[in-house]
Amino acid sequence: MGYERQTDLGTPLVASDTQVACLIDGRAVTVPAGTTVMRAAALAGGSIPKLCATDNLKQFGSCRLCLVEIDGMRGTPASCTTPVVDGMTVHTQTPRLEKLRRGVMELYISDHPLDCLTCSANNDCELQDQAAAVGLRDVRYGYEGANHLEAPVDTSNPYFDFDPAKCITCSRCVRACDEVQGTLALTIDGRGFASKVSAGLASDSFLSSECVSCGACVQACPTASLQEKTVKAIGKPERSVVTTCAYCGVGCTFRAEMRGEQLVRMVPWKDGKANRGHSCVKGRFAWGYAQHQERILKPMIRETIDQPWREVSWDEALGYAAARLNTIRDTYGRNALGGITSSRCTNEETFLVQKLIRAGFGTNNVDTCARVCHSPTGYGLKTTFGTSAGTQDFDSVEHSDVILVIGANPTDGHPVFASRMKKRLRAGARLIVIDPRRTDLVRSPHIAADYHLPLRPGTNVAILTAIAHVIVTEGLADDAFIRERCDWDEYSHWAEFVAEERHSPEFLAAVTGVDAETVRGAARLFATGGNGAIYYGLGVTEHSQGSSTVMAIANLAMATGNIGRSGVGVNPLRGQNNVQGACDMGSFPHELSGYRHVSDPAARALFEAEWGVAIDPEPGLRIPNMLDAATDGTFKAIYIQGEDILQSDPDTHHVAAGLAAMDCVIVHDLFLNETANYAHVFLPGSTFLEKNGTFTNAERRIQPVRKVMEPLNGLEDWQVTQELARAIGLDWNYTHPSEIMDEIARLTPSFAGVNYDRLDAEGSLQWPVNEAAPDGSPIMHVDGFVRGKGRFVVTDYVPTDERTGPRFPLLLTTGRTLSQYNVGAQTRRTANTVWHREDVLEMHPVDAENRGLGTGDWARLASRSGETTLRVVVTDRVAPGVVYTTFHHPATQANVVTTDFSDWATNCPEYKVTAVQVAPSNGPSDWQEAYEAQATQSRRIAGHDSAMEPAE
Repeated sequence: MGYERQTDLGTPLVASDTQVACLIDGRAVTVPAGTTVMRAAALAGGSIPKLCATDNLKQFGSCRLCLVEIDGMRGTPASCTTPVVDGMTVHTQTPRLEKLRRGVMELYISDHPLDCLTCSANNDCELQDQAAAVGLRDVRYGYEGANHLEAPVDTSNPYFDFDPAKCITCSRCVRACDEVQGTLALTIDGRGFASKVSAGLASDSFLSSECVSCGACVQACPTASLQEKTVKAIGKPERSVVTTCAYCGVGCTFRAEMRGEQLVRMVPWKDGKANRGHSCVKGRFAWGYAQHQERILKPMIRETIDQPWREVSWDEALGYAAARLNTIRDTYGRNALGGITSSRCTNEETFLVQKLIRAGFGTNNVDTCARVCHSPTGYGLKTTFGTSAGTQDFDSVEHSDVILVIGANPTDGHPVFASRMKKRLRAGARLIVIDPRRTDLVRSPHIAADYHLPLRPGTNVAILTAIAHVIVTEGLADDAFIRERCDWDEYSHWAEFVAEERHSPEFLAAVTGVDAETVRGAARLFATGGNGAIYYGLGVTEHSQGSSTVMAIANLAMATGNIGRSGVGVNPLRGQNNVQGACDMGSFPHELSGYRHVSDPAARALFEAEWGVAIDPEPGLRIPNMLDAATDGTFKAIYIQGEDILQSDPDTHHVAAGLAAMDCVIVHDLFLNETANYAHVFLPGSTFLEKNGTFTNAERRIQPVRKVMEPLNGLEDWQVTQELARAIGLDWNYTHPSEIMDEIARLTPSFAGVNYDRLDAEGSLQWPVNEAAPDGSPIMHVDGFVRGKGRFVVTDYVPTDERTGPRFPLLLTTGRTLSQYNVGAQTRRTANTVWHREDVLEMHPVDAENRGLGTGDWARLASRSGETTLRVVVTDRVAPGVVYTTFHHPATQANVVTTDFSDWATNCPEYKVTAVQVAPSNGPSDWQEAYEAQATQSRRIAGHDSAMEPAE
């Protein structure tokens, strides 16, 4: 599409079953009761001048430009704050209004720079537009006297500038920060002529303030006062493409605005059903990695990992890779090969990778990053509900009365959804947080959890069983729902189990570390507070009892009747942009697309008929099994698309040993990541800006990814996989990802009604989309569970084998931070590093004092598996006995200390519980220095002067 602003109706949509009719400038219009005159006029095709109004913020009524005349009403009311009344007659353009509006606009312009021709917002400025709309031709007041024209520009933020000289004090930025983002970082300081936008204290800049750089203020600003630095550097966009963000599992819709092949800015799309026009710092601004100097654009090969890389043509690289794969298969058998699909790539690309492995390699040795994050979600929800995904859409939270967040930190990991959650909390919903750490949701501006249960890491099942004990023993279960929707015998068995005294909050307090009365209060609130919704993250799944915890959550939702309608449900917050889609596409070694087991003859028959090959009925190897088999000498080659298992997977020493033992490691990625240190073939990948396809977000929403620019490496990722398939002898001839989606739809019942034409027309679809649900399924299990009757599963608490003791007395848990994403491959190649330059170790003041450590000190972090060093931050966000770090920077390699303990059902690693000791250190450890030396040598490229910088 060309470049033009999205339609702005001035004030928000009002939901009402009552309709009212009026006349606006002689045009009849009917709108929901409560709709403002401004919005009604816009819907009728008119345009009332405005500056302080925009349709994603509540009406404010301060600019006085939107005055109208209404028959029978005195004065000239503001159209943005005046609701339509049935039978009302409105006039938006009269001589009286013309005079008033010009007078108001003169006042604005008298204290505004007259540099329109050289202003970076020229022809993209609402103030300029409205000055033209009211017919302003001169300013009677002159430009002498006191003004704000010499106010200094705040350039501290790496992505946008604040020029107070161009600010008209409309408060849109302040209101956006309050109403949309919920950070409340901005304010109007002073009164009258002295009023100005302030980012916190007088001494604060935008960078030093509590601003989280979500971009809501920049998007709201009607002038060039708040504007992206890229617009100033490149100029006004000339065209735009609507696409989907490639960061977290929220799946925000953006409009990529371009000049030629240069991306000028990413603007959140108001019609995006996941983000509703909002964004976070990553999706809005952190896209510069796509053209970073460290990106690899040419294929490379080498015989051994101690050699420098050699740049070659695509044909040579693919031929070399295919020859090694075929030789290994012929020598060691098909099960010596395998691959890992990417949760950052599209559904179509992921589907092709698992097809390559099954149809080309001849094995089910395929896995995905969900193995190390949400594989327990798939197992637990399929067991209890019958499907491996969350139950709600994101809009559902707007109807929740009680929100239970367990093992998730949405403000950092899923910030756009967190803003919607906080908006609901400010409107009166109640909140329960179960987390060892005091996250921002526990207490932040205008938000406070009713109950915070700071449990000991590893005791999720115990705390949920204690909550269930209260609900059952106090008669708070929804018996009517259970009898109608669930297996009553299984419920009775479960209820008898949780009612045992050994599962009471008092008995389990010694295990969980949470006061019994706090647990009882939280249980009563969730059971009796109305619509109860549960949101959880990796703090639930990344445990030895991850699958048990997911099933315990499902038990709790069913016991209280919180399934099958808006405002309730069980909602996993997925970490990566397409981790849901990667699972849907058949990336697990035991399942084909649509979660059908490979042992199912009917399912296999569909694929065998379509692909013309036999599918092995035996499940393949999971990622940890592949590494084990490699060190045993039976697994020889792996194709890894868009994942960095050396940095992201647990027990770094074990991963490195497995990769080093393989004869052929093919890495298909954007950068020379840590895993590529052990690779023999590097196939350069394409970014989300350079491809067509679809992503599926955490709410099962399938959304288009549209090509914004041509791939710098020459091929989209699906084309790379297709060419590798052809090189090993497969006859693949896809010409567009839409053809791959058509194949997915033929083979996958939940995608049966999905195609590109529908996605273009409707924007997105939520699976299942099939004959039973032709329009998709925003909410699952409405009339019954997919499996028939909901299944209650007894989940007995089993302590992890990872125990603290005299040598390792502390418990380490890990997580993410707002500005960085996963292993940091993308975000560390952007200005986001200004907020998070290194991983640090959070430590309680008592534990720090006992070890003589203070904020900024180097500390040795050691476990039974390994050790690393990093700087300390002393904080009471963590409890005594618990330490916390992130895993975004390879210099730290936090996973060198994590163990190989894993979930009993899925092998999901137990990242969240590692027994450690912390002691003072002088700096990086010997292992870190040796690792860096090996990585530097491995990244050498023949013909280049120096090795690449660390990529992940």
